[in-house]
Amino acid sequence: MSSIETIHVDGVWLAAASGATREVLDPADATTLQLVSEGGAEDADAAVAAARRAFDEGDWPRTAVAERSALLRRVAGLLQRDREEIALIESRDTGKTLEEGRVDVDDVTNAFRYFADVVMNESGGRVVDAGSPDVHSVVVHEPVGVCALITPWNYPLLQASWKIAPALAAGNTFVIKPSEVTPLSTVHLVKLLVEAGLPAGVANIVTGAGLPVGQRLAEHPDVDLFSFTGGLVSGTKAGAAAVSGAKKIALELGGKNPNVVFADACATEEGFDTAVDQALNAAFIHSGQVCSAGARLIIEESVRDRFVSELARRAEKIKLGRGTEDGVECGPLVSQQQLDKVEAYVASALAEGAQLRCGGARPKPSDVRPATGYFYAPTVLDGCHREMKVIREETFGPILTVETFTTEDEAVALANDTEYGLAGAVFSADTARARRVAARLRHGTVWINDYHPYLPQAEWGGFGKSGIGRELGPTGLDEYRESKHIYENLRPEPVRWFAG
Repeated sequence: MSSIETIHVDGVWLAAASGATREVLDPADATTLQLVSEGGAEDADAAVAAARRAFDEGDWPRTAVAERSALLRRVAGLLQRDREEIALIESRDTGKTLEEGRVDVDDVTNAFRYFADVVMNESGGRVVDAGSPDVHSVVVHEPVGVCALITPWNYPLLQASWKIAPALAAGNTFVIKPSEVTPLSTVHLVKLLVEAGLPAGVANIVTGAGLPVGQRLAEHPDVDLFSFTGGLVSGTKAGAAAVSGAKKIALELGGKNPNVVFADACATEEGFDTAVDQALNAAFIHSGQVCSAGARLIIEESVRDRFVSELARRAEKIKLGRGTEDGVECGPLVSQQQLDKVEAYVASALAEGAQLRCGGARPKPSDVRPATGYFYAPTVLDGCHREMKVIREETFGPILTVETFTTEDEAVALANDTEYGLAGAVFSADTARARRVAARLRHGTVWINDYHPYLPQAEWGGFGKSGIGRELGPTGLDEYRESKHIYENLRPEPVRWFAG
């Protein structure tokens, strides 16, 4: 299989300087999907140099807002033109279902359109009342400069758009490093940026591993902003390298997200069915490989037995298989490494006293096709408690743990008993209670009687170790801008502070 050039620097597609390549695997059958360029520090340096020149000497940072907005809209149109092709790329690369891939493309399109609208609707700055008619004072926004963007393997296209769209809307240049495991849709997105007319050097991509490419981008002296989405351990290391160079940083580091279900949400058959369905949705979409997955079911004790029994019954019926096949509801895990991690988490939970209600193993070869993929059965672990590793750590797999409560205060305490704080949900038929609990949850996004939807116009990010900063919404644009106060004295005269 021949390799494709997946490094884009200063408007040119290139092989790695070293000539190295990497196999991108199809997680559904563990075969080679594509050979791509395996960049290194030298490629990262070249990409940053190109972005630096484009920012310091090029036209993009000084391009009129209307032109930047129009380009983002052209990209949105190209995304919709290539919707099926990109969805297929995303499905085959990550393992998710084809329909999930289509939803991702639509969400990415919406992100580009949103930031196109935001910059167009802004005024020329915020006028500040200086208390004198002889002073004109205004706060304006300018691009940060060169942005280094690191994205994860689970939602490569979506996470790329959350960074690229606001970075370009603000007038920045960038270098993006997608996960080495799932780089293909990001490569396609950069091609669409070029097709839309983005000047050479504004958008650069280096495919390769976190070490050395990501680390080099984090520490590079010519990078002004470092934005990372991924795991806590690697993110904090990269963030520390970026901070040492006094860069602006934005980190989204995952979550361990509670789904709190009160008994009154299950008082009717319709309510019970909805709560169970949403618990499945919260935990098992994309085989649980979601930073906001509702992996912790916190259920009121009085309905626990019936709820968990029905949950496990339905989870056992989830159809596994290649994401592009009709009828498949969950694809494989992304890699052998991730499959090994999931198996280890389940083993540790059982050793610590959890009760296996369903799953807990790879499916039988006769139950899934292809049998050689990285599949793991949706798993429900009952009788869990806070001392368990599976409760404390982000498992990033199809594992749902069950904890119980008897009072509202206990439910809130359990939900907040985590070092993360990305997202959470509360299900209750009592509107006052639901809103009261939502207000007490220390998580960046809280859903009431729903799970997983997000809006590009609403900020996304977390409390605690879930990260620093926010993506999406007006704040997501501000992450990529610097504020400048311009104070103009309309009637200058001597101050006479000094007598001489």
